[in-house]
Amino acid sequence: QVLLVESGGGLVQPGGSLRLSCEASGYIFTMAWFRQAPGKEREFVAGLSRSGMTTAYADSVKGRFTISRDNAKNTVYLQMNSLKPEDTAIYYCQMSKYWGQGTQVTVSS
Repeated sequence: QVLLVESGGGLVQPGGSLRLSCEASGYIFTMAWFRQAPGKEREFVAGLSRSGMTTAYADSVKGRFTISRDNAKNTVYLQMNSLKPEDTAIYYCQMSKYWGQGTQVTVSS
């Protein structure tokens, strides 16, 4: 059993930044961030390989979001810059079949 715990969400104005963290209870492999806005399906945001050498981003966040990892801390991060109201959602980290509980990000003036 793997436990994933997200943190770092909150309320931010448009154009602002947030950094989300996802700490795992054990060794981390390929990791991903997803998000789910009210009334919408959960969607892929960003992914990162075990080595950290390969990344993938949804078109909607390319150039604004950066996924990274610290294997020594069993933690993956999502740096979110130039945030837009449409980025408002609950953000989840995922590893294999495991999901975190989510952290709320709200972008509003």
